[in-house]
Amino acid sequence: DFAGKKKILNIVPSLDTGVCATSARTFNERAAAKENVVVLTVSSDLPFAMARFCEANGINSVVTLSQFRDSQFAKDYGVEIVDGSFTGLTARAIVVLDEENVVRYTQLVPEVGNEPDYDGALGAV
Repeated sequence: DFAGKKKILNIVPSLDTGVCATSARTFNERAAAKENVVVLTVSSDLPFAMARFCEANGINSVVTLSQFRDSQFAKDYGVEIVDGSFTGLTARAIVVLDEENVVRYTQLVPEVGNEPDYDGALGAV
């Protein structure tokens, strides 16, 4: 769906947490000014909850994608949390892909409560 565009994958546990909401808002504001870039926020939230979050927060430059029904994405990208209170959710991570889907930047945030490196991700596009 996003062929020929640079993609920022903003992978978060749930938009229903403060840090995840902040990252979605920040990428919505900062990436909107970039040409040929799409931000894809991936979480385990229900699709209608993600849509409600975006509407309530005026987020219109981010595409939300849910892995609610199938956690294969988390397994494939190595971001599946497999133990503890967040089991089944995704770790906080950023992946930047160029127009040919070549990975140009990655960050697995060491603590799920920390924000990602926005400058690093946006600098890679």
